[in-house]
Amino acid sequence: MKPLRKLAFFCAAASLAGLAACQQSPAPAPSETPATPETVTNGPDAKPGMSASDGRLVLPVIAGRPAAAYFRIRNDGDKSATLVSVYIAGAPKAEMHKTEGGKMSAVREIEIAPGQSVEFAPGGLHVMAFDVSDLVKAGGTAELTLTFSDGDKLSMPLAIETMGDAMGGMHH
Repeated sequence: MKPLRKLAFFCAAASLAGLAACQQSPAPAPSETPATPETVTNGPDAKPGMSASDGRLVLPVIAGRPAAAYFRIRNDGDKSATLVSVYIAGAPKAEMHKTEGGKMSAVREIEIAPGQSVEFAPGGLHVMAFDVSDLVKAGGTAELTLTFSDGDKLSMPLAIETMGDAMGGMHH
């Protein structure tokens, strides 16, 4: 196979794998609550007026595929806030994505108006975590750090579960 054809094949295969990972079935919230707070509104770098809750990281059924993070973020401040990046401890790369009309695309920023909430949920906005460490295990927690355009941050715990756990133990 010619080098350019090999490259095109591997790029297409990687794109399809990422798209397939984003189209996981919606999963209900975990039945057990982690020992960490459900809502995070403060901390040394917490953005004033912002809170985050209901965080969970769903590990893929097939090792090596991306994980997905879901949560809700609320702006109770008096100014709009622009979310520009995400970081998940244990994953060297994390990106905000959205799924619309069966297609996934990256999201560069999300504007959150005062008094508004934004939900990251299956089938819509979500965070893809790539190359997740083997040390990140179901039943534990991982830290999600949200960074805003003004440099302020907000961190929260994510309850870690597998896709099978999120579906009531039904593995596909």
